Amino acid sequence: MNKLVRAIAFAADKHRNQRRKDHEASPYINHPIALANVLANEAGIEDERVLIAAVLHDTIEDTQTTGQELCHLFGKDVTDIVMEVTDDKALPKAERKRLQIEHAAYISTAAKLVKLADKICNLRDIATSPPADWPLQRKLEYFDWAKSVVDALRGVHPGLEALFDEAYCAGKEALSR
Repeated sequence: MNKLVRAIAFAADKHRNQRRKDHEASPYINHPIALANVLANEAGIEDERVLIAAVLHDTIEDTQTTGQELCHLFGKDVTDIVMEVTDDKALPKAERKRLQIEHAAYISTAAKLVKLADKICNLRDIATSPPADWPLQRKLEYFDWAKSVVDALRGVHPGLEALFDEAYCAGKEALSR
């Protein structure tokens, strides 16, 4: 548990000035903590590497964190998982989204668990507290794109997949009201 707490403190520091895009501009750290919560408390995942990687999953992509820094502090296994779920921000957004779908089936089991939790949390957030400037069409497109990613991940954890399906259906219903 000490390593997980260290990862939370590290991620909190790295994301300290970042906010989510919702109306409240909630602290960004809430997102990686939500992933770890979904994995541990909703899906029963106990693999420390997966939980730590969930907390750290956006540090390389969205902060000045390097893979070397993560490897030094949290080890190669955690860093490898984080790297598998990290988009190359040098690529155009549409290309990054296409590559997520294309690569989803080929990432490790641990990375698939983190990716599933990320999509579950994102759908829940979009349904309940969406980005302030997103019109309905963009929200619906995100839901369908996330489903395409998750469809390529299927078979890794039926419980997480069911949580995604619930978030997808409930979110689509809420958005259509």
